[in-house]
Amino acid sequence: MTLDFHTNKKIIEEVAIIPSKRLRNKIAGFSTHLMKRIQRGPVRGISLKLQEEERERRMDFVPDESAIKVDQIEVDKETLDMLSVLGMSDIPGIVKVDPVAVVPQIGFGRGGGPGRRF
Repeated sequence: MTLDFHTNKKIIEEVAIIPSKRLRNKIAGFSTHLMKRIQRGPVRGISLKLQEEERERRMDFVPDESAIKVDQIEVDKETLDMLSVLGMSDIPGIVKVDPVAVVPQIGFGRGGGPGRRF
């Protein structure tokens, strides 16, 4: 198949027995449309060998340095207690930290923040 409608029409006419000219043209038009989509990128539902190889190459890629830092994992007391119940509190790199109190921010914009009390 090609990106040209007329070429696809001739190929379909030679390869398949299609009862009407209108149906042949519809099939040629749709196949041309699909070929143009495949040229732009991967198409859902159509698996080509080249696309499969590219997908496998992306899946097999291993980064040089992990994005997740596991040298030191900071956990609070509650999490450390849960790990000790599971028998996993002796994992190297776990450091207990005190929880930081979260101060809610005062809203700005709509909703009436500080300063406008009516």
